[in-house]
Amino acid sequence: MSSILYLLGLGPGDPDLLTIRAAKILAKVDVVAYPQKLGNASLALEIAGPHLPQKLEKMPIALPMKTNRQPAKDAYDKAAKNLGKLLDEGKSIAYLCEGDPFFYGSAMYLFSRLAAKYPVEIIPGISSLNAAGAAIGRPLVSRDEILKILPATLDDKILLQELKNTDAAAIVKVGRHFGRVKKIIEQAGHGPGAKIVEYATHSQQSVRMVSEIEEEKLPYFSIILCYRGQEIWPERDICP
Repeated sequence: MSSILYLLGLGPGDPDLLTIRAAKILAKVDVVAYPQKLGNASLALEIAGPHLPQKLEKMPIALPMKTNRQPAKDAYDKAAKNLGKLLDEGKSIAYLCEGDPFFYGSAMYLFSRLAAKYPVEIIPGISSLNAAGAAIGRPLVSRDEILKILPATLDDKILLQELKNTDAAAIVKVGRHFGRVKKIIEQAGHGPGAKIVEYATHSQQSVRMVSEIEEEKLPYFSIILCYRGQEIWPERDICP
């Protein structure tokens, strides 16, 4: 293969949900690069593991998980520089991205640094949003209804206003924000139809009603789906 960088979506967690296109690329690239929090195993590498050849050069990319953006910017600058060196050598690289590269994916920051100089191809993946909808057994949205995707990190007033003005919403990046987000969901009138999926498609996946949860914090890999539209969908039993 000639020099190229693939920003490769892995899907939500189950290795079987990797696309055929992604699996074919992993089987032939020279290098696989992946994000890794310092001191932790890489979830992206774990998901891709069953599809990787035994002899394949691996390149971990240390990314700090901090609200301060500067350390992350420095890390992406360094990663882009190192990936650029490999591309200059004519190597093909697959950068692993949980979910979809352009849906809140870290790959977008490498794209912005490298796409102007090197060939970069985006390999889309099943997002956590799609996986969560399948897990609860309820369509995300239908007909001419509007679906909003809202980060839990939004200001309380903004999040409340957005929820009040929509029939369907997906709230991402829940984690430590769950306690206050639950209150806002109730204030916006979405309480009865709000469900949360933790670790969608992973072995520890669980689905619960938001109204029944007392915790203030939930795992980072959690997504809330709200619906109060005109359609009446059959209810699916809530179970892990």
